[in-house]
Amino acid sequence: MFADLGHFSVRSIQIAFVGLVYPCLICAYVGQAAYLSVVPNDVSDAFYKSTPEMVYWPMFTVAMLASIIASQAMISATFAIVKQSMALGCFPRVKVVHTSNKHEGQVYIPEINFLLLLACIFVTALFKDTTNIGNAYGIAVVAVMLVTSSLLILIMSMIWQLSLALVVLFVLVFVSFELLYFSSVLYKFTTGGYLPLTFAAFLFFIMYVWHYVQTKRHAFEVEKKVSMEYLNGLGSSLGIAHVPGVGLLYTELTQGIPAIFPHFLTNLPAIHSVLVFVSVKYLPINKVPPEERFLLRRVGPKEYKMYRCIARYGYRDRRVGNNEFEELLMEHLKNFIRDENSDQKEKAEEVQNEIHFLETSRQAGVVYMLGHSSVKASEDSNLLKKVVVNHVYDFLRRNFRQGFVDLQIPNKNLLQVGMNYYI
Repeated sequence: MFADLGHFSVRSIQIAFVGLVYPCLICAYVGQAAYLSVVPNDVSDAFYKSTPEMVYWPMFTVAMLASIIASQAMISATFAIVKQSMALGCFPRVKVVHTSNKHEGQVYIPEINFLLLLACIFVTALFKDTTNIGNAYGIAVVAVMLVTSSLLILIMSMIWQLSLALVVLFVLVFVSFELLYFSSVLYKFTTGGYLPLTFAAFLFFIMYVWHYVQTKRHAFEVEKKVSMEYLNGLGSSLGIAHVPGVGLLYTELTQGIPAIFPHFLTNLPAIHSVLVFVSVKYLPINKVPPEERFLLRRVGPKEYKMYRCIARYGYRDRRVGNNEFEELLMEHLKNFIRDENSDQKEKAEEVQNEIHFLETSRQAGVVYMLGHSSVKASEDSNLLKKVVVNHVYDFLRRNFRQGFVDLQIPNKNLLQVGMNYYI
């Protein structure tokens, strides 16, 4: 659990490792080495064979408790890594439950917990004994050392900006030994060692596919976003009829008009009298104060009755239901309209008319509009890209959580229009 900074501070980890963990490891390994120098035939079980008989069972009990802690640490670390990967756009959307009000890193992911359960059953049924599991564990541990050292090299050169000589010295002293350890355990590849490498390759493929397509998809949205010149060219009527009501159009873009908007105009004969572009963003803090929940501004001239809303949530904020969300949004919109003209007394009647129009539109109904996007590889793409985008990514998108589930949008108020993204 030392590797999980979401549970412990950096200073506590440094003190515990230098003052307790490292000395204990040195004593344990030196003691086993001294024992094997006298009894070399006990190399297969040096730890328990070197333990005095009078403390064997207490040592066995401590080892069992340590294995439980180690398994819990692996589970917690898996949850934390998946959550961080989602934040970076490298993993499909899953449900994340934050279990602490103080630390963002303490999370629980039900879907991943269930997959770990299946993986444990599969590994136990496949290997049937601890020898092959131990071989798999050995390769995994040494591989973690190599990955950690590789990341540390990046930190030393890019963050700490140490001299090249110190970085090379670190590589020669530590990485060379780790490569030696890694080469010494590769002979166990066929007897269980293939398992962690296979899992790693599979997860890397999933994460790479998801990140690649999401990056291309976002670039497509930015490239195809609608300019204000296009919007102004349509006029205040947007070239179509208006119907009473408030439309909440969800988009990931916080600037510009998303490409899905003209797609709505093309496929629907009318649009709501008040339109709000809503972007939901999660911040790395516990809670966002209610008065700071929404950032609002206008889109286009006042007569368009179009607004942009960025809804901000902390990792422990409770996502409110649609009725409460609508009430909060309308109150903030009213305050935004008042504050926008607070220094212009002559516009008091205009402000009241706009607020009255907003209330009347809300009473007519609120509709949540989402783009049901389908990402496809472009026609000139090679076969591999078409398989990855059209089949692998599409499978992941359809079998993981959908966006409107996280947004808690009621189905009866949901309006979706399909749109193809070609990358």
